[in-house]
Amino acid sequence: MIITMNRKLIPLALGILAFAPLGRAQSQIAGEWEGTLNAGGAQLRLILHVTAAKDGSLSSTLDSVDQSAIGIPVTSVTLKDSELSLIVDAVHGSYKGTVNKDATEIDGTWTQGQSLELNFKRAAAHPPVKLAAPSEIDGTWLGTLDAGTAKLHLFFKIVNTQGGLTATLQSSDQSPVWIPATAVTRAGSSLTITINGIGAVFEGKISPDRSSISGTFTQMGKAFPLEVRRVKD
Repeated sequence: MIITMNRKLIPLALGILAFAPLGRAQSQIAGEWEGTLNAGGAQLRLILHVTAAKDGSLSSTLDSVDQSAIGIPVTSVTLKDSELSLIVDAVHGSYKGTVNKDATEIDGTWTQGQSLELNFKRAAAHPPVKLAAPSEIDGTWLGTLDAGTAKLHLFFKIVNTQGGLTATLQSSDQSPVWIPATAVTRAGSSLTITINGIGAVFEGKISPDRSSISGTFTQMGKAFPLEVRRVKD
């Protein structure tokens, strides 16, 4: 599974300290870093926050922006010469990269079940992505898509943020990867989830009791009926 936190998109705001001598290299690496992870056709934007404390410690958190997973704690941060190593126990992941001499880029590899190229570039400080009060449809939804030759279980995770509704999709019979929606719009009982990365759109009607969403899943010009129901994470 890529980045998501134990199958739940739960924001954490903890930074676990890893002690190391504080020198010029440690202070230079402090700040905000941006990268994009290409995983199974999905592109996940990541923001790495690194803080250097006066007592010689480094701390870090990781945001998976497209999955609304904010403040994922980095368990261990080590920087030896130009080699940066991160351990992220919350998602069973790790990262190893090389910091360039100007401390403006980090080229490396993210490992989480598989190894994927992940390069970071220095970025301006980002305001924290803030979740909003849960909407009436926040949560996990499951449906079965009958594609004729196969029946596929589809999971949607819907999370409300101050910027509006967000969603991610997983076709659990095909891949553990969660694919971020490009846009989520709601007008009354009508919901539209657009996922440009796989050329798909889900358009549905929310039931009065908010227990199901019935509609149509369209991908590459082919439309299939789909009803999703609330499930526990």
